[in-house]
Amino acid sequence: MFKKILIANRGEIALRVIRTCKEMGIKTVAVYSTADANSLHVRFADEAVCIGPPASRDSYLKIQRIIAAAAITNAEAIHPGYGFLAENAEFSRICEEHNIKFIGPSPDMISAMGDKSTAKAHMINYGVPVVPGSDGNISDLKRAEAIAKDIGYPVIIKATAGGGGRGMRIVQDPADFKRNFDSARQEAGSAFGNPEVYIEKFIENPRHVEIQVLGDRHGYITHLGERDCSLQRRHQKIMEESPSPIVEPWLREKMGDAAVRAAETVNYEGAGTVEFLVDKNLDFYFMEMNTRIQVEHPVTEEVTNADLIKNQIEVAFGEPLAHKPLKMRGHSIECRINAEDPEFNFRPSAGKITAFHLPGGHSVRVDTHAYSGYVVPPFYDSMIAKLIVSAPDRLQAIARMKRALEEFVIEGIKTTIPYHLQLMDHPAFLRGEFNTHFLEKEFKYNPNP
Repeated sequence: MFKKILIANRGEIALRVIRTCKEMGIKTVAVYSTADANSLHVRFADEAVCIGPPASRDSYLKIQRIIAAAAITNAEAIHPGYGFLAENAEFSRICEEHNIKFIGPSPDMISAMGDKSTAKAHMINYGVPVVPGSDGNISDLKRAEAIAKDIGYPVIIKATAGGGGRGMRIVQDPADFKRNFDSARQEAGSAFGNPEVYIEKFIENPRHVEIQVLGDRHGYITHLGERDCSLQRRHQKIMEESPSPIVEPWLREKMGDAAVRAAETVNYEGAGTVEFLVDKNLDFYFMEMNTRIQVEHPVTEEVTNADLIKNQIEVAFGEPLAHKPLKMRGHSIECRINAEDPEFNFRPSAGKITAFHLPGGHSVRVDTHAYSGYVVPPFYDSMIAKLIVSAPDRLQAIARMKRALEEFVIEGIKTTIPYHLQLMDHPAFLRGEFNTHFLEKEFKYNPNP
């Protein structure tokens, strides 16, 4: 097994990787910006290397500095976590060139799935259901308008290199197409350095259901069931759960088989997630594949008794995955605790945490890098903790989550804890009746309940 792994990330995911490495007897190296000098991942790693000033572009996105940190500490492998360089094919390639194992898929696998229009073409060839749309990227306005007319409105314009809702526009009326097409391309170019976009039929009021897949270098690919990630705000996930309230065993089998076929298109190696849209008729369509560990991976771990980080490390070392049937037990929910103020349109709330009390009790898990006295920096994603609970069924999991949220005390900054508490009481949420637009159209947060 690897003797030393560098974690090219920060925050709770870096700490999550460090914990599994310690249990496996592997030494760890943390990298950090000057803003993260006092973060827990720096404290708990065996070694730590500062790689630059606060801005991500000058630290966590500096490939040469991360490679240099691995070289001077003799790290044999790099775990990229999620975000930053986790889905950067060039980073994976440079790791290979320096004889450092990238704990994730190969550059070719990342490239094949990273370009959404290319990935869609792969899916069509392998019989995976896809949303009707353009055959590839579209740059010509007249052709784009013709495709949109042929598909039928509403349509959605998406950046091929996009994510997080950037470079994405929903068009309901042909008269608005040109304006949205131009702005999507401009935003995509600014955000990702690639202005290319493609067009799809807009599936109204869908569920966002994703399948966790694992593959090894010996050709074995399997799946670990689904996660429902439909509760989103501005295309950012707020809460996730497994299993999905709408997925029966027959649908899980169909979606799981489709996800495995999707991974087989590139002989996938490592942990990945195949994301689908599910419509009101329970028809599902491939959306994209994320070639990394997901923020919401803990809910899958809780219902399958897996350690996905350990799986990633073992696969990267060349070990085969165990061939065993899927067994899902009970229900798990994850709430993302963000340093944001829901009363004022979720504006960021950086600053010093003056009090920090974690919830406990049976089947309660908190993944966090924060603590009392920690200063939340304004330079990165606002998530400071993930609260995960498990129970025999969904309603018991909701009750446990409510209790845990009430116990979770964070003072000195604003957080999304009160927002989640109100969500747990919403009748439609309790019934499992929601979609990707629920938080923005149906759920109203009351700052003074």
